[in-house]
Amino acid sequence: MIRTLVVDDDFRVGQIHSDYVRRVPGFEVVGEATTVAEALATVRTLHPDLLLLDIFLPDGNGLDVLRRLSQDQGESRPDALVITADHDISSVRAAMKLGAVGYLVKPFGSADLAERLDAYHQLRDRVDTLSRTTTADQADVDALFSAARPPAVPRIPAKGHSAPTLSAIHQALRSARSDLSAAEAAEATGVSRATAQRYLSYLVKEGMVRLELRYGTNGRPEHRYRIAH
Repeated sequence: MIRTLVVDDDFRVGQIHSDYVRRVPGFEVVGEATTVAEALATVRTLHPDLLLLDIFLPDGNGLDVLRRLSQDQGESRPDALVITADHDISSVRAAMKLGAVGYLVKPFGSADLAERLDAYHQLRDRVDTLSRTTTADQADVDALFSAARPPAVPRIPAKGHSAPTLSAIHQALRSARSDLSAAEAAEATGVSRATAQRYLSYLVKEGMVRLELRYGTNGRPEHRYRIAH
């Protein structure tokens, strides 16, 4: 489980974000904080793996938390996904320079956060896998640098496709962490198999999903789908 600390100046918003996190497989919320001082103290006590970090805090800037933790803990500090209403480009650049794994502008829904968390989970899995080797080829390096940046589902899909359904199919594949058949994608999203097949074919055409053929004993290949990396 990825131990997550939610840092937000509004405790009610923090609770909402905590609920979002708890819905994502592989994540658990170990605490909440509303100030810079509380965040720093909680990190030292609970040792989370990931911070959901607001920028606007009553006693300072959330990015100061990252600076302090980098000074105190170096590479052992927790990762941070910035979640904030601050969309100033200087804040985005500062977050990138401080090593934030993502930047999500409020307001956002549970699906938006889940997509970032799933991408982060995949990033950790890739790092863990590569850490068992001494070298990485270019494909491994490219995968690492892109893992925390999930591809965006088109907000205005092709004619005859619904954006919410497209997003749901795409999210089902990301959450599965493995390949799915059209029938399994349909069951996960509550649509018909034919509808799931149509949307999966569209995602394959857009390069966001990869089609794989799995051959069984009867000689007819089964179509399986997975997120394209």
